[in-house]
Amino acid sequence: MGLADDGGLILPEFIPKPDLSKLKTLSYRELAFEIFKLFMTDIPEKDLKELIEKSYKNFDTEEVVNLVDLKDFYILELFYGPTLSFKDIALQFLGNLFEYILKEENKKMNVLGATSGDTGSAAIWALKDKENIKVFILYPYQRISQLQELQMTATESGNIYPIAVKGTFDDCQQIVKDLFSDLEFKAKYNLGAVNSINFARILAQTVYYFYSYFKSGKKEVYFSVPTGNFGNIFAGYLAKRMGLPIKKLILATNENDILARFINSGDYSVREVIKTISPAMDIQVASNFERYLYYFYDEDPEIVRKKMEEFKEKKALRFSELEVKKAQEDFISFSVSQKEALEIIKEIYEKYNYLICPHTACGIKALLKVEDETSKISLATAHPAKFPQVYEKIGIKKPLSEKIEILKKREKKFYILEADTPKIKEFIISKN
Repeated sequence: MGLADDGGLILPEFIPKPDLSKLKTLSYRELAFEIFKLFMTDIPEKDLKELIEKSYKNFDTEEVVNLVDLKDFYILELFYGPTLSFKDIALQFLGNLFEYILKEENKKMNVLGATSGDTGSAAIWALKDKENIKVFILYPYQRISQLQELQMTATESGNIYPIAVKGTFDDCQQIVKDLFSDLEFKAKYNLGAVNSINFARILAQTVYYFYSYFKSGKKEVYFSVPTGNFGNIFAGYLAKRMGLPIKKLILATNENDILARFINSGDYSVREVIKTISPAMDIQVASNFERYLYYFYDEDPEIVRKKMEEFKEKKALRFSELEVKKAQEDFISFSVSQKEALEIIKEIYEKYNYLICPHTACGIKALLKVEDETSKISLATAHPAKFPQVYEKIGIKKPLSEKIEILKKREKKFYILEADTPKIKEFIISKN
């Protein structure tokens, strides 16, 4: 379950603090097991180990992720899964977890999600051909990259329904929220979430913060995270609360800078979505921000409820100078323009012979703006081969991926529908 029945987001009752000294020499899978079992107390340890093993067996690197030392800073490569995106790390696990629980409870499920690009394909590849699961992923028609669409529509899998919505990502997100808020419909069709409103997904993402911190061998680090929906960076924030020595989280956005404005001036107000070369961050309403507010307001759900109601009504929240200072204890934030992102891709390529994707470029540019000797790790969230058109602009030979070439030969299947909640609802009913 992503949204709770009252419309709020689910969080653990308390945040456990592991003994870091016992974790530092573990492999990625062992580390995932130690962290998951602190939260997943209802799954036998043997089963949990098997789920982890099954989830990470199809990654292109033995340790699931890879930490690259560029001497001036580190890059944490998170794109070795089936869809070449960091989202595979959590979603491959989530897909197996769903199948396991449904089998145990003898239930069927309809997974419903909205995507601005990468989440949808990662969810689809995590759930394709799984027993007792149908998947409905909404994405903005003609507003995601051709490759992202290809990854969602060329699965040749009978339980997958990609829906191209005539509208923006925020329209898709709103339809999903509306349907989850329709409690009768949600219960009858057993709706489940795979996007970052599902807490198990956030939990799975904390692991690579721990892993890369230990791998770096440093006492304290900064993490730079390109983010639109606040999910990936919230996982880092959770790791920090679990006791990981993170000095600060560097929150990098593109021109869609609602989160940067919040950190820098206390202005959390919705503006028009700007279409950029880093589409997964072209978001104005960050779903996971609500989770952060819960800790920001000292775990007081009433204040969070009031704030979220105010935000729903006014499409804006204002934070005082004192509150801004409080947020800045954990975060430092920069908005990176497309021009800056292209320049940094070129610069990193020429200086280190290393190619980064446009989202990763935002993270690195932000990291380079922080003047502090403390070691820094920048998250590389997607494989450059997913953005061929970006490299054409700056005269760099476009990177290739065998996984993508295979997809191009397959048949595509998707459904074009209006941005209309009742129509989407009818479509889901018709497929059940």
